[in-house]
Amino acid sequence: MLRVRNLKAGYDGVPVLFDVSFEVNEGELVAIVGSNGAGKSTILRTISGLIKPMGGEIEFEGKRIDGQPAHLIVEQGIAHVPEGRHVFGKMTVKDNLLLGAHTVKSEKEVSAALEDVYALFPRLKERESQKAETLSGGEQQMLAIARGLMSRPKILMVDEVSLGLMPILVDKVFETLKEISKAGITVLMVEQKVQDALEMADRGYVLQTGRIVACGTGRELLNNDLVKRAYLGI
Repeated sequence: MLRVRNLKAGYDGVPVLFDVSFEVNEGELVAIVGSNGAGKSTILRTISGLIKPMGGEIEFEGKRIDGQPAHLIVEQGIAHVPEGRHVFGKMTVKDNLLLGAHTVKSEKEVSAALEDVYALFPRLKERESQKAETLSGGEQQMLAIARGLMSRPKILMVDEVSLGLMPILVDKVFETLKEISKAGITVLMVEQKVQDALEMADRGYVLQTGRIVACGTGRELLNNDLVKRAYLGI
């Protein structure tokens, strides 16, 4: 579904990613793991069109999308849940969700998407009239994921969903991502909680200082000596 080849990207002419290549197959949950500052978020920003690549290719469903504007990439079926949630605090939960559906033309489809995310996140249904800033951190993360789902994506890209959350809420958010994957939506996640991410992933890639240094199934990477030594403290 998604193929990245020899990607080079960065900020203000300074590269952060070097020759990054990976792929995501339809229906998979794929994790890109690594420490803070490795370049994980830059990968997602480049795929979603927020950053223009310096080199390489990005293909989605067999078509090149690198260099396309972000709104066209969303329309093709790629949703990006950014690090830090970035909900619109002064707007209600429902209005935040409806903003996520701005590329969906049919009112019937928007209503169906709203019902789907409320079924997945009953708490958001309960609080649909509240301002987003009144939600807890975990609820805001759920809102950010739900907003991404409102565009009816083929692939959902999530960036550091565990950031700033208590462990019990991290488990809840990860369980939700598993449910989304089981429902047929392809998931690409980047995460610095290496063990948690690899335990739930079908496949994973390890990113160090802008380069992929290991890949395999989640189980294979958990048993990888480099991963054990660098990230799991074994």
